[in-house]
Amino acid sequence: MEEMNIERRLIMTPGPVSIDPRVSQAMSATILGQFDPGFTNIMNRTMEMIRASFLTKNQWAFPIDGTSRAGLEAVISSIVKPGDKVLVPIIGRFGHLLVELVERAQGEVHTIERPMGEVFDQQEIIAALDQVNPKVLAVVHGETSTGRMQPMDRLGKACKERGIFSVVDAVATYLGTVIPVDEWELDAVVGGAQKCLSIPSGITPITFNDRFAAEINKRKRVESGIRTADDAEDNPFITSNYLDLTQLQDYWSERRLNHHTEATVMMYGLYQGLRLALEEGVEERAKRHEYHHTALKIALKALGLTIYSDNNHEMKMVTCVEIPENLDGENFRNGLLKEFGVEIASSFGVLHGKIWRIGTMGYVVQKMNIITFVTIFSTYLVNQGVQDLDPNAALTALFNYYEDETY
Repeated sequence: MEEMNIERRLIMTPGPVSIDPRVSQAMSATILGQFDPGFTNIMNRTMEMIRASFLTKNQWAFPIDGTSRAGLEAVISSIVKPGDKVLVPIIGRFGHLLVELVERAQGEVHTIERPMGEVFDQQEIIAALDQVNPKVLAVVHGETSTGRMQPMDRLGKACKERGIFSVVDAVATYLGTVIPVDEWELDAVVGGAQKCLSIPSGITPITFNDRFAAEINKRKRVESGIRTADDAEDNPFITSNYLDLTQLQDYWSERRLNHHTEATVMMYGLYQGLRLALEEGVEERAKRHEYHHTALKIALKALGLTIYSDNNHEMKMVTCVEIPENLDGENFRNGLLKEFGVEIASSFGVLHGKIWRIGTMGYVVQKMNIITFVTIFSTYLVNQGVQDLDPNAALTALFNYYEDETY
């Protein structure tokens, strides 16, 4: 068999993204056993860093071994039992994913929905909480399908006052903007690896508070092979074994009760990615994302393109651009990748073929990469026959911004 031939790419999508070489280097380290004191020390320090990244004092802050969807499913399937009412405000494709996960947990789904490109006023969601009276509110913070960021600084408190549990999908916004979990009084939040944290997909940092932990532990069951006389076995238990947060609590606590074999190499990557993020600073990292997001928008406008739903609660790590008329967006996107090694993303549903989504996440968010992207992207558009575009104006605007503005 031939060796793998991995070509160099400039990935400008909403994930996965390029990773810092220091993460790759950490992931090449020697494998340790999952209960080796050297490795359990890494686990403990990783929990500390996850707490710091979410700006929380929660005891429970650890990773789920699996992609972001595994993290979401672990939280949803652990808090939602059959018949529980769950409210899901939908502003795009990933709100529908939350609906799917609740349905698979056999919860009773109630939805409110905004057209693609819009977000909810928080009071609308709070009013729906009063109308539905759900057990859980499950909401997407950063909806990458539309590039919108749902305001939610009031939702956690509103849920807590009503005895409702708040579950937040912050996969795309985690460590690209500030998510003050304790200040916003959020119960459970799921982050992402392969986006603004900028490590490989396959491990997902989460956090949840004691209120949430007390609720899910009403369904705790330790599997029979390792159960002791002190462990209950007759609860209406969580149906997933692998994604059972109550068992993972025992694995990630001093009890170190055997559950699954920890993904050692992914843990190394997570540790290093978190270390680099916290070394930069949560607030500084958010400023960097916003700074380069603004730079890209200025350049694309100067080029002659239209920003989709401009300034309407936009994410600071995804720029959505309307595809020029009479241009096949998919053919262009494929050519950009094949000819220049630059990848951008299309969208979903009614927006498929109407917008491109350009990600500025994590390690890729550097001046050199933004300039490189704008140069290739703008000239290739002209090469493909798009009229009334000015690549020189785009680069001039970009250079002027970087010369005049700092963060």
